[in-house]
Amino acid sequence: MNIATQPNTKEAAVNRKNSINAGIIGGAGYTGGELIRLLLHHPQAQLTAIHSRSNAGNRLSSVHQDLIGEADLTFTADDAFLTDGSVDVLFLCMGHGESKKFLQNNPVNDAVKIIDLSQDFRLHQTFSNTHAPFVYGLPELNRDQIKTAQHVANPGCFATAIQLGLLPLAKAGLLDDVYTTGITGSTGAGQGLADTSHFSWRANNIQAYKTLNHQHLAEIGQSLQQLNPSQSVSVNFVPWRGDFTRGIFISSQLDCTWKLETLVHLYQEFYAGEPFTFLSQDAIYLKQVVNTNKCVVQLEKVGSKLVVHTAIDNLLKGASGQAVQNMNLLFGFDEKLGLNLKATGF
Repeated sequence: MNIATQPNTKEAAVNRKNSINAGIIGGAGYTGGELIRLLLHHPQAQLTAIHSRSNAGNRLSSVHQDLIGEADLTFTADDAFLTDGSVDVLFLCMGHGESKKFLQNNPVNDAVKIIDLSQDFRLHQTFSNTHAPFVYGLPELNRDQIKTAQHVANPGCFATAIQLGLLPLAKAGLLDDVYTTGITGSTGAGQGLADTSHFSWRANNIQAYKTLNHQHLAEIGQSLQQLNPSQSVSVNFVPWRGDFTRGIFISSQLDCTWKLETLVHLYQEFYAGEPFTFLSQDAIYLKQVVNTNKCVVQLEKVGSKLVVHTAIDNLLKGASGQAVQNMNLLFGFDEKLGLNLKATGF
């Protein structure tokens, strides 16, 4: 048993009776590494298998060097854990398109719950060869469905930030044309090197990309229509590459005649009791959320124009943190378990 998960109190020993075993496919990248860090410190999850053919036999700390001294684990190419009942939940942390191929080519025990962090199963019309459909894993929208699901499709990072800013408006039927800009850190591009992910390119630089054509638009539209099927919403999104490593800041603008006080009440009511989504009366900024599973929302109103700002950590609430949040829901744990994380602050 690795140091990070070893129970050292009577209470921890009792909790361990209800613990689960977790496996990861693709643990070498940014989201896989972040998921490993979270699971190593989760009080009721034991990380038992981290699959990577390219890193098989390597210690975790040789790939994720910040994990030195935290876990005596190695990557494995042995996939027996997929079928032998040794894991309760399987996280797929592979590139887009790879999860679908993996499930088509590798049988997984029917009892294993699957959480996919790619975009392969986020849309309702997308199916796998598995026995159960994938539920779209945005807890603020589909919490009850997630609790009883077998498979969960984790939302995209931009999609999470944009949707959490717009869901209350969608439910109230206040959306029509939305104009959204968002900036993301370099970790949003993945760990593979590209011209635009090099430090020398990112430093002192920004760039718009995938203008009005980002892949997350489809899942955003799907969720907004879920809340108000009769309303057609156009989200015009321009994403930006930013000169920082992690975090997403979104600003969505639309026409709205409602008073700001009424809108504030709408958001407070919609997100009442949510453990990770908060409405701020003050100007928000990235450092409030970086290294946390929080989404912070702010409303600004000038005349008939409403601007909704949202901020999240793209690797946590936008990826691995939300995946653990979904895992907690799947297994009946406290939703915040393992996710009480400290913001960077300075």
